[in-house]
Amino acid sequence: MSAVELEKIAALLQNIHAAIERAVPPKQEPTDLSAADAFVWHATPAPHLQPVSRVNRVALSMLKAVDRNRDMILENTRRFSLGLPANNALLWGARGMGKSSLVKACHAQVNEERSGELAPLKLIEIAREDIETLPILMNILRGRDEQCILFCDDLSFDTGDTAYKSLKAVLDGGIEGRPDNVLFYATSNRRHLMPRDMIENERSTSIMPSESVQEKVSLSDRFGLWIGFHNCSQSDYLDMVNGYVSEYGIEVDADELRASALEWATTRGSRSGRVAWQFIQELAGAKGVKLG
Repeated sequence: MSAVELEKIAALLQNIHAAIERAVPPKQEPTDLSAADAFVWHATPAPHLQPVSRVNRVALSMLKAVDRNRDMILENTRRFSLGLPANNALLWGARGMGKSSLVKACHAQVNEERSGELAPLKLIEIAREDIETLPILMNILRGRDEQCILFCDDLSFDTGDTAYKSLKAVLDGGIEGRPDNVLFYATSNRRHLMPRDMIENERSTSIMPSESVQEKVSLSDRFGLWIGFHNCSQSDYLDMVNGYVSEYGIEVDADELRASALEWATTRGSRSGRVAWQFIQELAGAKGVKLG
């Protein structure tokens, strides 16, 4: 056999070896949930939970104009952390009103209350793109001693997207059901997690329109808690701004603060918790005050 032929065979074997490595992921290391209180789920290349040493969040006391929503999520989270019955929660509504901030703040608050007595509650973030891998994550968490909240931020589905079926089965259906130690929290701008035109299209094109629509909107029924967030009033917006100013000790004249905050909201064309925080970052930078 010639040297050229041997080189071709060697190259072919290398390609086969690389293809096998891609098809068969490396052996997964045991998941150590004691490494942190928060994790991010990575579905590829090998499914694993990445510990998060410092979670990007604000204190619960700094979230204004969401008192009723705060109390509902906090109480639900407390119950779950104690092993009591609790509901999956869908936080839906106006953008920038603190939906994801509330989930992370309640997680921190509950763990602070449990400090030194009980094992910390775990918060695991899963990207919307990885929803179809939920069964894999559930199998990792099933039977563990730790109580785990799975959190998906900005969850929604578009036309032709079938990943919602995986979520439906995991939340309430399926032969195994949701593990007792797992709860699912999601935030979305859409109450039914799907755009209105997608639902209307089902009505107009399906042979059995009512059944087809029900299949899609029933996903939101898997969430026992529907918590709505709505656009805030001017007074609520100013309360948010004043709360941040007080928390970070920013020295500013009250009339100047009010005028500047309202001008900022006007230029942005909206009032929300996110807009208030962006204004505070601008104000703190101008005043030479570090946040954090």
